[in-house]
This record gives sequence, structure tokens and C-alpha cells, in this order.
Amino acid sequence: MKIMSRITTNPQVMGGKPCIRGLRVTVGTIVGLVASGYSHQQILELYPYLEPEDIQAALSYAAWRSEEIEVPLAAA
Repeated sequence: MKIMSRITTNPQVMGGKPCIRGLRVTVGTIVGLVASGYSHQQILELYPYLEPEDIQAALSYAAWRSEEIEVPLAAA
């Protein structure tokens, strides 16, 4: 999915947390702002280097991750 290509992880940036386009803005930050009632326009004003598609990508990524199931590996 093209929009998900906006989400990057790098151990050298924000401790490897999912970020927007390698910037030091995490998916969690964006999702938290939306959950707190900030509009997309307000978020773009707070972070002028973000693009509207970045917000959508963060929300899509968070929704995808919330549905992911972690299955423990059996010990050998």
C-alpha cells in the first residue's frame, strides 16, 4: 500500500519507533493528537513539515497494527 510507505522505522531515529518519513515524529504522536481532539489542520500547523497524507498514513498504520496478532514462538 503506497500510503504505508510513509511510515519508516530506523533504530537510529526515535529508538526504532514507527515514524513519518524518517522524521522525528512518531505514529504514536500523530494518533495521540487525533485522539485528543486535534484536527488534521491543527496538526499540520504544529508540524508544518508534515503533509496531509502523513496523518492518514499514521492512522492507517495504527489501525493495521491494532489488528495484528502476536503469536509466541514455541520453545525448541
